[in-house]
Amino acid sequence: MAWQHLQQYLWPIGTALVVGGLGAWAVLALYRRLRGRDRRRARIGRVIGPPLALALPLLLLVPGVQATPLPEHTLDQLLRVLHIGLTACFIWLLVRGVAAGERAILRSHPIDVSDNLEARRIQTQTRVLSRVLMGGIIVLGASLVLLTFPMVQKIGTALLASAGLIGLVAGIAAKPVFGNLIAGLQIAVTQPIRLDDVVIVEGEWGRIEEIGSSYVVVRIWDERRMVVPLTWFIEHPFQNWTRRSADLLGTAFLWLDYRAPIAAIRAELERICQGQPLWDGRVCVTQVTET
Repeated sequence: MAWQHLQQYLWPIGTALVVGGLGAWAVLALYRRLRGRDRRRARIGRVIGPPLALALPLLLLVPGVQATPLPEHTLDQLLRVLHIGLTACFIWLLVRGVAAGERAILRSHPIDVSDNLEARRIQTQTRVLSRVLMGGIIVLGASLVLLTFPMVQKIGTALLASAGLIGLVAGIAAKPVFGNLIAGLQIAVTQPIRLDDVVIVEGEWGRIEEIGSSYVVVRIWDERRMVVPLTWFIEHPFQNWTRRSADLLGTAFLWLDYRAPIAAIRAELERICQGQPLWDGRVCVTQVTET
């Protein structure tokens, strides 16, 4: 009688575990075979592989657990755990999909070329928006998981009843987080800075090395790194030497006495500029700046 009672649990759960384990093993074996391949199908398979391998046993355990004569309370708890695991796998899959899309766009628009203005614009938008999207997916997934617990639902109802005060306190507490989030979206859309831009921040000359979800890393000319909050670039003025192009006006200072022939110097400068193939033909001016 005890063995027959035990079989009612072992057969459905064991079958689900064996079939799910074999399916996960097959998915992981395919995942390992796709490593190193650069075709689109291989990249898609690498994205789907790990979450699918984890989700298969959980998905098969749902009908397996339902086929057992478990008490209703215990069955509900197990099903909640399985649903949370499946939700986590789905969120993991979405995050990996966004990361794979980001890598594909970055790979299609390299910035290690001579004329990389358009590539830097696309890479900046892609990096910032992908991080915002991944953060939103994780927050949404965590919210869905928490809402499966009755206690959290009761707390949420109580919070909604006092939404005015709670909203004010939460808004004040989360101001830096939301400020950086909004600043990131502004930078992605308006692009006052891009990756590899040459900027002067707080009197330091450097290049934009990384744009994260809450900060920007500026690589200073002597290999130091300055970490600046995203909101700083929205709220403070700074110099961007490569906003539209890398063109800058060059100057040469000559310290002369009052006998210097300005007209001859001006004519000589025009002759030098016109004889240089690198001159763009825009500016060639001789000025007396101080006397």
